[in-house]
Amino acid sequence: MPIVESKTVTETVTADSATSVPSTPAALVLEDGRIFRGTSYGAQGKALGEAVFATGMTGYQETITDPSYARQLVVQTAPHIGNTGVNSDDAESRRIWVAGYIVRDAARRPSNWRSERSLDEELVEQGIVGIQGVDTRAITRHLREHKSMRAGVFSGEAAQATEKELLAAVLASAPMEGSRLAEEVSVDKAYVVEPKDHGWEGEPRFSIAAIDLGIKAMTPVRFAERGVRVHVLPATATLEEVNAVNPDGFFMSNGPGDPATADAQVKLLRSVLDEKLPYFGICFGNQILGRALGFGTYKLRYGHRGINQPVLDRRTGKVEITSQNHGFAVDAPLDGATQAPEERYGRVEVSHISLNDDVVEGLACLDIPAFSVQYHPEAAAGPHDAAYLFDRFIDLMAETKAAVAGAQNTTDSKTEDKK
Repeated sequence: MPIVESKTVTETVTADSATSVPSTPAALVLEDGRIFRGTSYGAQGKALGEAVFATGMTGYQETITDPSYARQLVVQTAPHIGNTGVNSDDAESRRIWVAGYIVRDAARRPSNWRSERSLDEELVEQGIVGIQGVDTRAITRHLREHKSMRAGVFSGEAAQATEKELLAAVLASAPMEGSRLAEEVSVDKAYVVEPKDHGWEGEPRFSIAAIDLGIKAMTPVRFAERGVRVHVLPATATLEEVNAVNPDGFFMSNGPGDPATADAQVKLLRSVLDEKLPYFGICFGNQILGRALGFGTYKLRYGHRGINQPVLDRRTGKVEITSQNHGFAVDAPLDGATQAPEERYGRVEVSHISLNDDVVEGLACLDIPAFSVQYHPEAAAGPHDAAYLFDRFIDLMAETKAAVAGAQNTTDSKTEDKK
């Protein structure tokens, strides 16, 4: 396996001057032998994971704190990163989840009225190994042409190993296929997000059980803003724990890893679908619905990651610009309604498709109250084109509740007539 070198494209500078200074060498090593040389960014050491690229021009703090990036080395295609620093409000979860961070031009100093500290300081504080001064455009083109792959970022003493030793460390790391990660990023204890804490006046309209498979902070907030009380439950939650909160609807979040490993979550969702409880899933939750219906999943060559992914809503004919972060997809027929392989769930159709590559971006069940999308409608940071999906789920819960009430009234009326 040949080892190909790519040299550093920039030099590190201090926060107080624009003059070049000595810096700690670092290397990005891909599993096919390609090596990119740069300088250390954030903590020093070794980081192993899957190298992927994210195309967002903004929202780097939301990117690195998205649990869906667990065990991934994120390449930012935007060249200038860190210019607005970081703050306590914009994090999408309790910590940084990227395994390593790869940027071209790291900001010398943050400049924003909301900044509380620099991105570099935050990476050091949380022990995230990164590299700067590399040609991220070349890295992105390489991954696009050859697929996302295992990789390692090495700096400090770790970078002093031979090239063969560095490559051997990468090849010994675990691939993303077969990785079960949702349980690793999920919360340990349940918690509740109340509408009254997010601008809603009056009593909650509905209550839902939301399974945290790597949920982003803005997701329950989007529900709460619309008057929905959200009971966030761990990834290991059982049907009994779901029913204990007496929900009007059931939700499964985004998350990392291979959906083929999510057997426990698929079993739980099937139990929920059997009870006809309205369901909404995003990202990982879309893949779990696909599996629950009997479809398979597969790994994409380089996935969809960024806040500028075009999707067609087939029901309305409208194009949405969406925020996405997934490396796997559902394998389902693209055209027309089809019988679900798990026949008791009736008919299903692909409701949304990617306009870049025709990947399944949404599923809609026609005979049970359930739908899902592959992208992130909470969009922080990102476009808000898909925010209507939260309202669509609320409408589904209202329709289901009204239908149940109507059926109960009919039953009661017939019982009275018999008397």
